[in-house]
Amino acid sequence: MDIGVLQKITKTAHSLWVKLNQGNNPTYFSIIYTLIAFLLVYLNPRDIISFLLFVTSVYIIYAFQMPAKNKMIFFALFTIILVPIIGIRNIFYLEVIFQICVFAALALGLNIVVGSAGLLNLGYVAFYAVGAYLWAFFGSQQMFLLHSIPGTAPATSDFFLPADSFYIFIILGVLLAAITGILLGSPVLRLRGDYLAIVTLGFGEVIRVMANNLDKPLNFTNGPQGITPIQRPTLPPQALDFLRIFFNPMVGHNVSEGEFYNLYFYLATLVIIIIVIIVARRLDNSNIGRGWIAIREDETAAIAMGIPIVKLKLAAFAAGASFAGAMGVLFAASRTFVSPESFSFMQSIGVLSMVILGGLGSIPGVIVGAAVVVILNLQVLQGLSLYLSQLRQSDAVIPIINFAWKNLSNQLDPAKYQRMLFGIILILMMIYRPSGLIPSQRRKLELSKEIDIIEEDKDRKVGEVV
Repeated sequence: MDIGVLQKITKTAHSLWVKLNQGNNPTYFSIIYTLIAFLLVYLNPRDIISFLLFVTSVYIIYAFQMPAKNKMIFFALFTIILVPIIGIRNIFYLEVIFQICVFAALALGLNIVVGSAGLLNLGYVAFYAVGAYLWAFFGSQQMFLLHSIPGTAPATSDFFLPADSFYIFIILGVLLAAITGILLGSPVLRLRGDYLAIVTLGFGEVIRVMANNLDKPLNFTNGPQGITPIQRPTLPPQALDFLRIFFNPMVGHNVSEGEFYNLYFYLATLVIIIIVIIVARRLDNSNIGRGWIAIREDETAAIAMGIPIVKLKLAAFAAGASFAGAMGVLFAASRTFVSPESFSFMQSIGVLSMVILGGLGSIPGVIVGAAVVVILNLQVLQGLSLYLSQLRQSDAVIPIINFAWKNLSNQLDPAKYQRMLFGIILILMMIYRPSGLIPSQRRKLELSKEIDIIEEDKDRKVGEVV
């Protein structure tokens, strides 16, 4: 494409954006766009494009310059009314949004450790596992199966605690994960960079291996077979009957208890996300947050300024781990099953890629990064693989080259190359947008200063040559 044409398109898009951001235009455009996207996905509940348009309406609301009150109202309507209707109409969409919320909470926790304090943690999923196995052990029959061989326990065993103890264990998961973070941070305070990354990676693998092997001499984790069934909190029948009055006409069928459980866990995750965002913002604007940034930029200078780096590093590990612990408890209850395979090293890498993709230190950027990664994994790549599978079962032929789709190898399915795709995305991000999709204001200033220094050095060297 000609450079002049590209510049004209960019200029036109910029002028259109400026016009849309004037007066009440952002409010009207956000309402119209969200309603159109909602109607498209409501009428076509299996259409991926409609769902992607619906999800991007959240970013539209965030990006436009509107009063904070209007944004809060739009977000509330979107998350509490529109998403449940779409989610119950097509339960897979609610699962995708639930996964986005879970990984957004994990990414926000890791963002404190990596983005704010500059402590590279490659075993972050270990804290997630701690919370999950905490409720899995006490919220299941495992307490009465300590002396049984995995796979031979009777299915009629009693549960150790009532199902509604789940709410207490969310708090206990926060506390236990925070204590685990402090225990990890205490012996590695002197380490930096690659050495710290290797230690945290090892810690994550130790937790996974322990979960895999703690089935003897006492059967705490049921080994590689995992723990199941895990209790869910009870839903009052009166509340379900009241909700059916609203949802049944909207979704076109009688909503089952299982669908209401999916909705419940989505709303519970949303509440935790809001709490995490509030805590993260308060920490970022506090003396603790500024201390973390000082440690990230120059630890030696931070020590010289009297900043208590030991306490602040431990606080970063504890704060980041606590978010993961809460989500671990929620994950165990929602799935009613946990196993060591759910907490592999690649999960930690996935959460780290969300933080880098969205923008280090940026709360909205991290949430967008989690949404992009989850949607690519669960929607785009899986959808393309299913589409190719349908083509292989047909007699269709690729035009021009006259190649039959049924002869296409299964090894070319996009879902099998998700790690390679994310690796390419991260490389491109590091080259062309190192600050992330939505960089924090502080990160923008840092990068602009670095660019100015580089340009000054270039000018000075050119002057010396001349």
